[in-house]
Amino acid sequence: MLHQLKIKQCYLCHILEGQKTFEVRKNDRDFQVGDKIRFLPLEDENYNAYSYVSPIPEYRINYILSDFSGLQQNYVCLAITPIITAQRKNQQ
Repeated sequence: MLHQLKIKQCYLCHILEGQKTFEVRKNDRDFQVGDKIRFLPLEDENYNAYSYVSPIPEYRINYILSDFSGLQQNYVCLAITPIITAQRKNQQ
């Protein structure tokens, strides 16, 4: 399953740089390990996620933390990694 999630560009830039390898979200989409995420950057005059990489890569959900005392009810923390496509390998 592919989830398209809107995200502030300041957070997306940290994901693209590899510093942020997780995403906290309300679990209103029945996220599953193995699902893919495509982030859709929200307008932000201070950031330009597309200057990091274009197109923005898809990410794979590797682990889901739920029912944890540090998370609000019905929220999950998703461990994510970029999906490396043949096209992206050639660009690197």
